Amino acid sequence: MHPAPDHAAIAASLLPPGGADLRRAIEGWRVALAQERRMADNTVEAYTRDLRQFLTHLVGRRGVPTISLLTDLKVRDIRAFMAARRADEISGRSLMRMLAGLRSFARHLEREGHGTVSALAAVRSPKVPRRLPRPLPMAAAVALTDVATRAGEDREPWILARDAAVLALLYGAGLRISEALGLRRIDAPVPGTDQVTVLGKGGKERMVPILPVVAEAVAAYLAACPLPLPPEGPLFVGARGGPLSPRIIQYAVARLRGSLGLPDGATPHALRHSFATHLLARQGELRAIQELLGHASLSTTQLYTQVDGARLMSAYEAAHPRARMRAAT
Repeated sequence: MHPAPDHAAIAASLLPPGGADLRRAIEGWRVALAQERRMADNTVEAYTRDLRQFLTHLVGRRGVPTISLLTDLKVRDIRAFMAARRADEISGRSLMRMLAGLRSFARHLEREGHGTVSALAAVRSPKVPRRLPRPLPMAAAVALTDVATRAGEDREPWILARDAAVLALLYGAGLRISEALGLRRIDAPVPGTDQVTVLGKGGKERMVPILPVVAEAVAAYLAACPLPLPPEGPLFVGARGGPLSPRIIQYAVARLRGSLGLPDGATPHALRHSFATHLLARQGELRAIQELLGHASLSTTQLYTQVDGARLMSAYEAAHPRARMRAAT
């Protein structure tokens, strides 16, 4: 287990000498992100780096940053920072994340009674086209979840069964890998179980239906696993009995990519995309798919309609006589 991050030490390293009030505010903000909003450590660190870059930029323009200086910022200060980052060839997507982090900190200052950083509200986020999910063809997704696909590997049978069970949950139930690996032994979706409760992003729970084929894959893993699995402990364990790392599943899929001739986009998360896209292709209802995936916004789920439309257009371009005629002219 990794030690908890030292929020005070990290916050103290953010600024040049001075700005003690701001340092204390940064420390409180980081703790709130991690404990109250339950953000992943990587996200907290990314937001912190972005804030540090912004504050460092301000030193050259306005001197040592303080809370009162931030509440007095002008729109031109924010735009100058964005222009400087653009000059460093930072992508629009990264800039959008930077602004999200800065606005998060500004909201924290306001909640704590330090005033409003109104300049941030007046700056528009850069427009960034949303990346379309990259699902796998149905046959490839099924092959990835089939333990027989890896029958020739020099791995213990229970490990192959374990990996197949995890992948079955990703494709058959649309779980994130963190959700599948977060299941406890007592909550194992075995035959006779028609749903399972998972803990999603932001600590939100949701109920997910379980197909018989998925429950059978989990049962096959449990029958083969030689290690003790305490009821309150993790359902999926590593070779030494500790919680299974997501990297192990990522490595397993990477090996399968080679044997199945799949592109680099064939990842564990692509199975979740495949779950949604294949449901939609079979006339699944968009709102129901949103609930199954645990998306906070329907607009996120609607990306899968664009995937299906793009695939339809690709098939048209490849096969329709008129499309071929147009390409030849």
